[in-house]
Amino acid sequence: MQIQIGARTDVGRMRTNNEDNFKLAPEIDLFVLSDGMGGEAHGEVASSLAVEGIAQHCLESLKSPGMPLLGTERPDVTPRTNRLISALKFANERIYQTAAKNEGQKGMGATAVSAWVDGERLSVAHVGDSRIYLLRAGQFSQLTQDHSLVAEQVRRGILTQQQAEESDMASVLTRAMGVEPEVDVDADEHILLPGDEILLCSDGLVRMVNDEEIASTLLLTPNPQEAVDRLIQMANENGGADNITIILLRFSKKSEGIFARIWQWLTSPVDSTSSERGN
Repeated sequence: MQIQIGARTDVGRMRTNNEDNFKLAPEIDLFVLSDGMGGEAHGEVASSLAVEGIAQHCLESLKSPGMPLLGTERPDVTPRTNRLISALKFANERIYQTAAKNEGQKGMGATAVSAWVDGERLSVAHVGDSRIYLLRAGQFSQLTQDHSLVAEQVRRGILTQQQAEESDMASVLTRAMGVEPEVDVDADEHILLPGDEILLCSDGLVRMVNDEEIASTLLLTPNPQEAVDRLIQMANENGGADNITIILLRFSKKSEGIFARIWQWLTSPVDSTSSERGN
């Protein structure tokens, strides 16, 4: 799969400090986004440790395939997805230990969403309420489930989606990176198709721009970076109440090089109805 990438982070209109971070590792098709929390406890440090730790663990695993996994291996997913789960656990430990050693950083934490592409297979893993979406054939769907109090109440039928979006408790997480020595990581796998778009984002986008507006913007904006820039502009125009971070991935078939096409032409059978190739 060929991947076009757009990415950007923005402080928003209401905050003076950007606690979001993202990491692009296109050399291994790994993409990570994190939203820090903690304010004076340095949420931006937590989110930086999250994205860098996840990328480091994945890169090292490719150099040393026998590197042990952190946590229990899941038999229902591929080794690549198990490694991504392990990477989030590694980053969680790093955040927790850093906070334990530095008094001013106690209480810091972060969300994390990660997408690792392996051919036509997408591995996703996440903790917290940052999200991953799939846009396929005009249909926009969320691939992750928020680890938040209101999201849990929606799943139990206590709140409607609209009530959850309007709740004062919308920012209360039930799971986050670095808060405890260990963390449960949700992970899944998906088969990618040409034309698919994968959007990773912090809640600073989805609280300001609804799903229909996001999908419409993606559909109407051919260039991934322009789409990201437009979404951030929309979030700010709607109030910009939080930091906004977006990674957009657009997938297409890898175009064949000219030598591959020439070789295919030279080695293809001659049409019996034609005396020359190409007729």
